[in-house]
Formats: sequence, C-alpha cells, structure tokens
Amino acid sequence: MASSPQTAPPTPRFDKPRTRGWQAGWNQPEVADAGEGRLWDWAQARRGLRLRTLVLLRWVAISGQTCAVVWVVLMHLTAPVGLCLLVIAAAGWLNLSATLTWPGVRLAGNREAVLQLAFDLIELAVLLGLTGGLKNPFALLLIAPVTVGAATLPTRHAAMLGVLALAATAVLGFWSAPLPWPSGIPFSPPPLYVAGVGIALAVGIVFTAAYAWQASAEASRMELALAATQAVLAREQRLSALGGLAAAAAHELGTPLATIQVVTKEMIRSLEPGPLFDDVQLLIEQAERCRAILRKLSQEPDTADAHHARMSLSQLLDEVADPHRDGVVVIDCEVSCAPGAAILEVQRMPEVLHGLSAFVENAVDFAESAVDLTAYYDDAQLIIEVRDDGPGFSADVIGKLGQPYITTRSQGENSRSSHLGMGLGFFIAKTLLERTGALVEFRNAKRGGACITARWTRERIAVQEPV
Repeated sequence: MASSPQTAPPTPRFDKPRTRGWQAGWNQPEVADAGEGRLWDWAQARRGLRLRTLVLLRWVAISGQTCAVVWVVLMHLTAPVGLCLLVIAAAGWLNLSATLTWPGVRLAGNREAVLQLAFDLIELAVLLGLTGGLKNPFALLLIAPVTVGAATLPTRHAAMLGVLALAATAVLGFWSAPLPWPSGIPFSPPPLYVAGVGIALAVGIVFTAAYAWQASAEASRMELALAATQAVLAREQRLSALGGLAAAAAHELGTPLATIQVVTKEMIRSLEPGPLFDDVQLLIEQAERCRAILRKLSQEPDTADAHHARMSLSQLLDEVADPHRDGVVVIDCEVSCAPGAAILEVQRMPEVLHGLSAFVENAVDFAESAVDLTAYYDDAQLIIEVRDDGPGFSADVIGKLGQPYITTRSQGENSRSSHLGMGLGFFIAKTLLERTGALVEFRNAKRGGACITARWTRERIAVQEPV
C-alpha cells in the first residue's frame, strides 16, 4: 500500500542472499511471423545488397585497375598488359550487361550477390596472378569483396566468399607471373617473406570479415529492438488516448441520455399498465444503465486534461503496482523525501508507467514473497527503486542488462510464470525510461535480491507549473 511522504530514505529489508538465473526475458510484445521466421529473428533481417551498389563498386574497381595498368605502361614496366586489359574488359562487359538488363533499382538475391562478389574476387585474383601474385601490394584488395559480403549477406553465403578468397590467396602464393618491374633489375623477395604476406592476408580476410559480420549483426539486432520499443510506446500512447476519448464520450452523451430519461418518465405517467407501459419502463431502466456506464468511464483520467496529466508519487507507484498484485507476492509501495523538500508531483508519461510496470512484473515473477517499490526525492532528484527478495541477478549477465536479446532463460526456467523470453523486456523498459531522462541501474542488493534503480532530475520528471 502507499503511504504519505516520510523523512527517511528507503532501506532494503530483504535478507535472503541467493543466486538465480537471468530474469530479463519477459514481457516482449507478441509479433506475427514473417516468412519462415519471426520478425525478431535478427539473423533473417540482413538488408541485402542493391544490384546498383554492386555495379557501382565494380565500376570503381575497374577504374582503379585501368589506372594501374596505364601507370605500368607509362613507367615502362614489364607486364602482360593485353591480358590484363582483357580481364578488365570482361568485368566491364558484366557491368554493362547488368545495367542494361535491370535498369531499375532492386535488391540482388543472396545467390546473385554471392555470384557477383565471387566474380569480383576471381577477376581480381586473375589480375594479381598476372602481375606478381602476393608480391603485388594490391593483393590487400582481396579483403574487400569478402567484407562486403560479410556485412550484407547471411552467414553461409559470406562464408563461401571467405573460403574462395582464402583459396585464391593460397593459389597466388604458389603461382603467379613476375611482378611488373623495370627490365634488367631483378626483384625476388625470399619465400619466407612471400609466405608471411600470404598468412597476413589470410588473417586479414578472416578478421575483417568477422568484424564486419558482427558489426552488421549488432546493428540489425539493435534496429529490431528499437522497433519493438517504438511499438510498445505507440501502444501505451493509444491506450492513453482511448482513456481521454472515453471520458469525452461520457461527457457528450450524458446530456442526451438525461433528456431521454426525462421524456420517458413524463410518458409513463400518462400510461395505463400494459405492454406499452412495460416498454417505456424498460427504456427508463436502460437509459439509467447507460448513464451508470458513462459515469464509470468518466472516472477514468482524461489524459488530455491538465488536471489528469499530473499525479502524485503515491498514485504513480500504485498505478504501476496494481496490475501485478496476484495475492502471492506482496508489493509494498513507499514514498519518502528529504527533510524540507518541496512536494513533488510528476508528469503522467506512458514511458514511465510502462517501464516501471515491466520491472515490477519481472520482480514479482522471481520474488520469494515480497517486492518493494520505493520512491525517494529531494530538491534535486527523484529515485525510484524496484527490489525483490528473490535470488538476484546472476554474475555473468548483470553487466549486460539492458542490451537487446540478452537472456539465459529461453525455456522460462527459474521464474514463477515460466515465461519464454527473448531478452527484449529489459531493453524496452530501460529505453523507454531513458527517453524521459532517467538513469537506469541494475544491481544485486547487499541483503539479497535484485534491485533496479531509476533516477531523474526534478526538472525532467516534475510537473511544469504554468508561468
């Protein structure tokens, strides 16, 4: 239950230190399946490559390769210039064919993108084979197609490109034409150096591709998680708007219903008992029933009304806790303040209500018998804590809390509800609260149990009084 502000900050009262599994895989929005996988399956959410992008990148490569061949000719270096130009022409022909066949903008399929990038790898490997192999400093460019594939294609297809690049590196290490060099001046680096270049190139291909794949995967996961957050916020805002609409409807319909009641009561006075009398009596009863329903609706806060756009901390805590009072776990709400602090009234914000409610739901799910929901404020800040007497956060994930898709209870173990989670709950709640200016912290209480703290400055959370 809520109590009036006191003068002492809240103190933890739980004394059952235990360990428990991760408790953040709850309360994510249900999402319809998309294709063969769920919307939240980030592995299926790679963006792919536009064919126009592949063509543009190849034109850049063709331009650079042509400039390199021209430079070799101008420097009078020994090289198979004709064969090199023939290979470059083949790449140009492929680009022209792709441009004329598909002039519009479209995404390349996975297989098509793999074939396009594989062609770029092979074309570059042939050019390197004609111009020195691993002795050619431009061998480093073998990394480029693999990196593009790792950043945009599924793992299996990116791995194919990686294997092809490593195979090309191995072949170039054993076979290649001489490096273009002024005639009469021998250039023959020791085999150990060539082997070192090959190993370095292979390591670079693997490392750069893995880095690009991980960065792209994180970006996709974050994008989907933020989309989930926006969906939750939009739902909360729609619910708030419905509350205001209901109150407005109750106000507008009250007058015509009152008129109906007055008219029907006048009619019934002049009627004799009979079927018509019973019908009018039914009209009076149904009109009264409608007025009772509207009175109930009008008691719900009108979110568009300035009076209901503010709430006390006791009201905030009660509104957050009430949906989760199941009779098994006791939720104790307490408000306290620093001595002399001005009374704090906060803005009614859907982000705050949903975020705190989600944390309370999770605490109830893992608590042994009680959850403490406390608020403490002074003239500078507001602190709201959610503490439970459960086993607490496990040490291996407490530093990752608040990141999307971080969960270790995919089968719902260790929770009262056995809820199957994907690790979006904490991320959504934390993101919503941070949008309101909160600083959210996760820790285990010294006397046991999990503790989640949200801190606001008074300027960000307090009701702004009109000037």
